Amino acid sequence: MDITIKELEDYLYDHYKDKGIDESLFMKLVEEIGEVAEVLNKRSGRKKTDEEDLKRQLGEELTDVIHYTLAIGALNGLDMNQIILEKDKTASIKYDHKINLEQFVIKNRNKKTDL
Repeated sequence: MDITIKELEDYLYDHYKDKGIDESLFMKLVEEIGEVAEVLNKRSGRKKTDEEDLKRQLGEELTDVIHYTLAIGALNGLDMNQIILEKDKTASIKYDHKINLEQFVIKNRNKKTDL
């Protein structure tokens, strides 16, 4: 099943609207970023690891980062989908990318409908 950013935002808003506090969610976000760093350190050999599934762990920790990031955005009424597209357009110009995110998505969607 694929989900959209909007669907995830709506879900997280519904989940946190009565109990979500920006500061506590931000602290969780920082904690999760630290956990991503720990997994990356293990993968690179900078930190000892037991026989762990580091790929799975990395995916789970990155999911937590996305979760708390979008929860903070949702509680503050931000349309992260639109913000992501606008920020990418700016970065695409700044860094001279040959295609921006919106163009990429449209191109890929058109390929799928042409099949």
